[in-house]
Amino acid sequence: MTRTAQPNRPPRTAEKAETNRAAGTPETNRAAGTPETTRGSETPETNRAAETTGTVRLSAARHAPGRFSRLLPARRAPGRRPGGSPLLRAASVTAALVALGSLLGFTRDLLLARLFGATHRTDAFLLAWTVPETAAPLLIEGAMAFLLVPLFSRAVERREDIRRVVSATLPHVLAALVAVTAATFLGAPLLVEVLAPGFADPHLAVRCTRIVSVTVLLFGLAGYLSAALRAHQVFGPPAAIHVAYNVGIIACLAAFHDRLGVTAAALGVALGGLLMVAVQAPAFLRHVGPPRGPSAAALVSLGAFAPIAAFALLRQGQVYVERFLASSLPAGSISHLNYAQKIAQVPMVLSLIVVTVSFPALVRSITAGDLPAARRRITGDLGLSGTIVLAASAFLVAFSPEIVALLLEQGEFTGADTEATAQIMRVYSLGLLGQTVVGAASRVFFCFGRPPWYPVAAMAAGLAATAVLAVLAVTAAPARGTAGIAAANAAGITLTAAALLLGLRNSEPALPARAVAAALGRPVLAAAAAGAAGLLLRPLLGGLPALAALALGAAAVALVFTVVAALTGSKEITRMIGSMPGTRRT
Repeated sequence: MTRTAQPNRPPRTAEKAETNRAAGTPETNRAAGTPETTRGSETPETNRAAETTGTVRLSAARHAPGRFSRLLPARRAPGRRPGGSPLLRAASVTAALVALGSLLGFTRDLLLARLFGATHRTDAFLLAWTVPETAAPLLIEGAMAFLLVPLFSRAVERREDIRRVVSATLPHVLAALVAVTAATFLGAPLLVEVLAPGFADPHLAVRCTRIVSVTVLLFGLAGYLSAALRAHQVFGPPAAIHVAYNVGIIACLAAFHDRLGVTAAALGVALGGLLMVAVQAPAFLRHVGPPRGPSAAALVSLGAFAPIAAFALLRQGQVYVERFLASSLPAGSISHLNYAQKIAQVPMVLSLIVVTVSFPALVRSITAGDLPAARRRITGDLGLSGTIVLAASAFLVAFSPEIVALLLEQGEFTGADTEATAQIMRVYSLGLLGQTVVGAASRVFFCFGRPPWYPVAAMAAGLAATAVLAVLAVTAAPARGTAGIAAANAAGITLTAAALLLGLRNSEPALPARAVAAALGRPVLAAAAAGAAGLLLRPLLGGLPALAALALGAAAVALVFTVVAALTGSKEITRMIGSMPGTRRT
């Protein structure tokens, strides 16, 4: 793997830092509060430093290398407002945009359910949707992010010219994406046959698959832009991509469902992918810039990409197993699984925001050799994301029927569909902690220039467990086959999570089992207590309107979770309470 033109800068030692202070280097200037001398009035770095208005940024110029792992500075800058942590602001804006995207995703699913119900038509579209559902984790939040965020972050840490990195990577990425897009389009009939051999209407599924095949190219380009922007601590546009994506689908459904049927949803997916690129392009050109100079040798080797891609594909393999087995079950089974999974995964996505925002800082900590700070960040991310998803899981387990009925039971979506979807969602919720731990722990393995194959082995073991348990469940009780498939999914991903945590004990930075138990054990107890309280309360709220019952139920579950977590000594709950507006810090 070749490197860019400038030599690598080794991590600063105490002796080097002392020399810098004695010589009046930029580090000394920052410590004294004086302006830092730039390297030239017309460099891309200078322009990017000047263009921060309206963008969520964590300026690298305000930190010495090796300090990116600190969430809060030791000394507050003059005039800085309390609670003004850059990472906290980035996480807040990201959370708001992701929440908006999730709300639009609910609107999208509500339209699909209302317009088409849970029939062979929606099953055909959802089979085609396997393509963007595979492309998204592989090219946006999975392999592309795991590979390129560290690459760009190391370049930023070493003060290299990012545009040369773009020149060395973007042409190769685009060539590969175009080739895979063409193969997906041409191979759509074979793909549908492999994914769902017992499907009743393959022609509609093939047509939708060919339409959505363009998302391979568009999602890949969107993921590339997101990785570069996040490495520059620009989080707003990458967080807005799901808003743009769902706007495209909703617009096409509203405009063309009468004339095109479910094919309108496939066109919406293609339009949404185009909007994901468009919403990030201006920020990319402003903060990163176009490629500089002729295309250099590729900085990304197949050896580095292969384990990351294999991990992402194996993780998505759970969806393949589900749809393969559900295609032989009664019509609507794939749709029930899809709706339940989409709703249940919302809290998991929200919980991983903190991991997404802190990933570039984690890479910089490891690059700078600050392993204790990296270890603290990993433990903190696991604890905080686990606390968020466990609290939501308790609520989903207790009130799944009311949630599904409120969101989906309209038009063609019947009461029987609500019952089937709610049953699946309750089971899915048991695996949400595993999903979150896999998302948080896997990033640690991919922070290095040469990612290991251990996460791939862990994910393969989990997928094998999912497949075996799902086959047994469908064979033993076909009438409850979808719930059995969901249970197999939860068991498989939990096995993968446990394997990854075991692997972190021997990684660098090593993560002791005691630290993991302290971060996750108390929230698990709190979630069990809160879920039980919600199930006991649910019959008492039966006579209330659905929205009022859900509001009271959510308040009760949250209260029990918070009290039990605080009584058991959960640091994450204490920090979350302390960060609430109006809370006084001591």
